[in-house]
Amino acid sequence: MNGIDLNLLPALDALLAEGSVTGAARRLGLSSSAMSRTLARLRAATGDPLLVRAGRGLVPTPRAVALRDRVHALAREARDVLSPQEERVDLTTLDRTFTIRANEGFIGLFSAPLVAALAEAAPHARLRFAPKPAKDAGPLREGDADLEIGVLGAFAPEVRTHLLFRDRFLGVVRAGHGLLSAPVTPEAYAAARHVVASRRGHFTGAVDDALEALGLYRRIIAVVPGFPDALRIARQSDLVALVPRSCLGDPSLAEGLVGFDLPVTTPEIGISALWHPRMEADPAHRWLRGIVTAACRIPGASALPRGL
Repeated sequence: MNGIDLNLLPALDALLAEGSVTGAARRLGLSSSAMSRTLARLRAATGDPLLVRAGRGLVPTPRAVALRDRVHALAREARDVLSPQEERVDLTTLDRTFTIRANEGFIGLFSAPLVAALAEAAPHARLRFAPKPAKDAGPLREGDADLEIGVLGAFAPEVRTHLLFRDRFLGVVRAGHGLLSAPVTPEAYAAARHVVASRRGHFTGAVDDALEALGLYRRIIAVVPGFPDALRIARQSDLVALVPRSCLGDPSLAEGLVGFDLPVTTPEIGISALWHPRMEADPAHRWLRGIVTAACRIPGASALPRGL
């Protein structure tokens, strides 16, 4: 690009459109003398007079006539490329696939309202829900995922985040379980048999730390990869599951189960949306983040009744 001055492009577009140095100068907010100097530079760059005197006016050369439409299109494209993107997106014509990485619990609770919101506002767009076997910034960095949903923890430093809702853990048992025949004390809870959900296969967590402070320990019978698995086992056995409160907002998961407050205090869980900064200003992606945030407000964890 050495020797090419792209500032000449809008000047040539104005000169060919106006057919006048004075008119082109007025259009670009320049003086007539400055535009005359620019025309001289354009003549040198193109090797053509472009506009020549005819009486008291100027007329285009054949080369100028041939260039007029091309130059106008190029100038318009250059302005589009080098201008801020439009803040709005036409959702009625948006043809795009959005990929959201999330665990089974989030998909079970929020996929239906998200699909409904997308179908109503952007009928040509599509949602792809992808499994999230582990925390991994790779899919966001490489463009394979638009959003990841989960607990923050350690993640890539450049990733943007937005808190969707706060959740907390509950104990869950099948309806009619003997544990609920009396107030659930730390001793009664620890004495029961338990199923634990852990993607990494861990047997213990925050609730065990709280019990240990009281000199109590759970008897853990099984470890499964996800919360829906733990709920299925609790429904068909006497094992006690430990799941986020939001999981019981999904009727297909909550059927036949009763949730109860833990007899020890555990930290709240912050569920967030995560995305790569290269998508920060994209209008369609910004709209996607908006509908995810809105969907999580409707049936979200904070809206679930106590004692579910």
